[in-house]
Amino acid sequence: MRPPHHRSERPRAGHSPDSAPPAARAVRTAASVLAATALAFPVLFGASASASAIPALTEPAGQTVGVDLTAQRAHWIDRTTVLWPAEADTEHTYALVSSAEGDLDLSEGVLGGTHQTLDLVPAPDGPTDEQREAWPHLADLSALTVDGVSLPLLRSALTGQLAVVERDGEGAVTAATGVQIPGVLDDVYAAAAETELGAVWDSRGRPTVSLWAPTAQSVSLELYDDSTTDNPRTVRMRQDHRTGVWSVKGPVSWSGRYYTFDVRVFSPSADEGRGAVVDNRVTDPYSVSLSTGSTRSHLVDLTDPDLAPQGWSDLAKPEAVPSHAAAVYELHVRDHSVSDPTVPAELRGTFAAFTESGSTGMRELADLADDGVDYVHLLPVFDIGSVPEDPADRAEPPCDLDSFASDSEEQQACIAEIRGEDAFNWGYDPYHYTVPEGSYATEPDGAARLTEFRRMVAALNGTGLRVVMDVVYNHTHQAGQDEQSVLDRIVPGYYHRLEADGGVATSTCCPNTAPEHLMMGKLVVDSVTTWARDHKVDGFRFDLMGHHPKQNILDVRAALDELTLEEDGVDGASILLYGEGWNFGEVADDTRFEQATQTNMAGTGVGTFNDRLRDGVRGGGPFDEDPRVQGFGSGLYTDPNGSPANGTEEEQLARLLGYQDLVKVGLTGNLRDYRFTDSSGRQVTGGEVDYNGAPAGYNLAPGEAVTYVDAHDNETLYDALAYKLPQDTPMDDRVRMQALSLGTAVFGQGTVFVHAGSERLRSKSLDRNSYDSGDWFNRLNWDCAQGNNFGVGLPPAWDNEDKWDYARPLLADPGLVADCSAIEESRERFGEMMRVRASTPAFSLGTAEEVQARVSFPTSGADELPGVVTMHVDTRGLDGEWSSVTVVFNATPDAVEQGVDALVDGDVALHPVQAQSGDEIVRGSSFIPDTGTLTVPPRTVAVFVQN
Repeated sequence: MRPPHHRSERPRAGHSPDSAPPAARAVRTAASVLAATALAFPVLFGASASASAIPALTEPAGQTVGVDLTAQRAHWIDRTTVLWPAEADTEHTYALVSSAEGDLDLSEGVLGGTHQTLDLVPAPDGPTDEQREAWPHLADLSALTVDGVSLPLLRSALTGQLAVVERDGEGAVTAATGVQIPGVLDDVYAAAAETELGAVWDSRGRPTVSLWAPTAQSVSLELYDDSTTDNPRTVRMRQDHRTGVWSVKGPVSWSGRYYTFDVRVFSPSADEGRGAVVDNRVTDPYSVSLSTGSTRSHLVDLTDPDLAPQGWSDLAKPEAVPSHAAAVYELHVRDHSVSDPTVPAELRGTFAAFTESGSTGMRELADLADDGVDYVHLLPVFDIGSVPEDPADRAEPPCDLDSFASDSEEQQACIAEIRGEDAFNWGYDPYHYTVPEGSYATEPDGAARLTEFRRMVAALNGTGLRVVMDVVYNHTHQAGQDEQSVLDRIVPGYYHRLEADGGVATSTCCPNTAPEHLMMGKLVVDSVTTWARDHKVDGFRFDLMGHHPKQNILDVRAALDELTLEEDGVDGASILLYGEGWNFGEVADDTRFEQATQTNMAGTGVGTFNDRLRDGVRGGGPFDEDPRVQGFGSGLYTDPNGSPANGTEEEQLARLLGYQDLVKVGLTGNLRDYRFTDSSGRQVTGGEVDYNGAPAGYNLAPGEAVTYVDAHDNETLYDALAYKLPQDTPMDDRVRMQALSLGTAVFGQGTVFVHAGSERLRSKSLDRNSYDSGDWFNRLNWDCAQGNNFGVGLPPAWDNEDKWDYARPLLADPGLVADCSAIEESRERFGEMMRVRASTPAFSLGTAEEVQARVSFPTSGADELPGVVTMHVDTRGLDGEWSSVTVVFNATPDAVEQGVDALVDGDVALHPVQAQSGDEIVRGSSFIPDTGTLTVPPRTVAVFVQN
């Protein structure tokens, strides 16, 4: 996942922010622009995306405020205090003004418009210690005390246009600015965190519909007979002034009706950014069902038996697998079936395709489960804003894509014409967080999509796979007054994280939300809990988790842990949690709060992606100007490709040995305190191994590592190796290097994470960022006769044109197109490795203490062989058949020998799965008892067991 997410109108790496919609164009500072253009893929960028590379967006101290009511530079942080971004002048007076009409005007030093005034008094010592701790990025601002204001008056002021005005001794306005209000809303309306929002049903089937809108001047419920009829019935809602929640109770007959809210509220972004009181017709942020196109919310009770597929109430799930033993397979709903001819045409690309148990895709998933895969991780399946839900509104490429040459520009140019209107997008574009996406449903209107989603979950569970959802609470598809903005049209300026001038922060390349605010954090917890309890989702992967407060993720964990089989039908404690712990943007280095980053989440049991091993295996990084930079799994030093980007022979050797240390740390679960001998012969801990200036090891338990070598972001593993291996590398050797690279993840401690199709040499024709590249570049072919999708045209210009000169000769080379023999060989090798792992407790140790006591790298040190890593695991006392397991990763083109003292005179043999392998090369691995020497063929990962 990564900051620049995935839709045609969102700015991404290499895209001008000017291509974004108005809300996303609020990139107000140079630091924001840098974040939006440099952070293409934090999944691959990882810890390198730190504040040292991308400045945190902090509030500058002592700035000049000026006279500008279109900006919001003052901060009302609680009921007593406003922070002023300049030195408070004791000779001047300050006031907080509010206009219910939204008509504040400043001309010639005079404040006009209808308004009420609250006096502000400078606090000589600035913010209190508690306030500085709560608002660290504002700690250097001046403090103005709200003087003697009653709570009713304060609440009234919050419903209008707000400004802080500074006047000189003559009464002339010398400075004025709008006001950011999330802090005071959280203070005044803290009780709202305990309320139930959305539609809540009583035991008699009557709904109470509630909306948190504390700054609204009025809210009405608009009821529709169906999803298309206009002229709704308007129902008045009443506000609880203590919570800021508007609610209304309806009769049983409301069930099945569609609804919106009419919210009258001041919006700073209205009237082209000048601000105005507006009437917003908006859907419910707590929607659980929607109309086609998501324009109306739908009143349904998720416990209604009519919404449950057969057997739902007592659904038999595969046994839960803890994070230190789990294997996860990352899959896009549309990729799963859109190219599968064994699925009925009308079901391809939908939730319903997963119920076709006889399809090739489902048989493959069942086989993967048999091999040891535990979870299917589905890319976003919540309601998104980037794909038309009505098939009639979608476009297809207006050309014959098959007719163009393998290195042609034509395919991507044709897709570019319709990519904003086609059926494909990764889906990191939240519209409504707690409703299944309608474009994946055969019937997107109303509750049918809920039932189809549940049938998919049940079908995957029946195949032996639990289900992880990719959730994206760190941003929204749109903000402000944009058509698909929801949260910001209900409580403007609250749910999104704001920059110094009140513009929405866009370091994720879209409008960033602010889970540090009470009610946004509550929405995250409530939404995840609903998916787990009511849709029986087994795990959650948090996109850009580092943009969440650590406490927010811990609150999610605590809420899930409270779900029980007896009360909720779900064992919440068994639900898997992991996410992207990248550190960048306006929150970097805990600037605003303690983030849910890699290092901060250590010790929580929540997993984070381990980019260290990934980079060590692949080589280089996602922003290399030359994509041929090699690594451990791509032939660095031992099989050089000739690119000058790899440096001299001496530089290559030094870098390879450093990568081997990254691989070793990765194999331990990226443990911070694991002690071993590094490639220089020093005794070090994982935390002392360098990764681009950051510690390589950071976890405190192996289950906190999510270990992978490719994901949906950036080039697939096959494509990365296409760039990095010498072009004349035979296909048989490419298959071997694919397996070896995947093996570093499979045989490491922690959660194994595999991108769908990597076991089948999946290619995206070198597309590094296929978020909106259509089905053509994203095809996942289950039938090997369809190939591996390499050489289907130059990858889309919008993210790859700077690599076209490297790509052209590769895509034109027929020797790089995998045939059935290669694809089947790759699949067999992956299946064997997974079966080895599943049968061997040595690869799923539960604690850091066990890893330290059992795992070693016996040939590591100043004399270790370049391109070879040997790992030994003492299994005595484990529930296994062997006393030790030794894995040799030989990434070199030659056979190697590794002497392991612990194996001298031992009864050692190749693991039974590999001993029966169809790969005669791995079967040629051997052992000499007298010297404890293991001999491993070229480009091979071999697993030996000692009886």
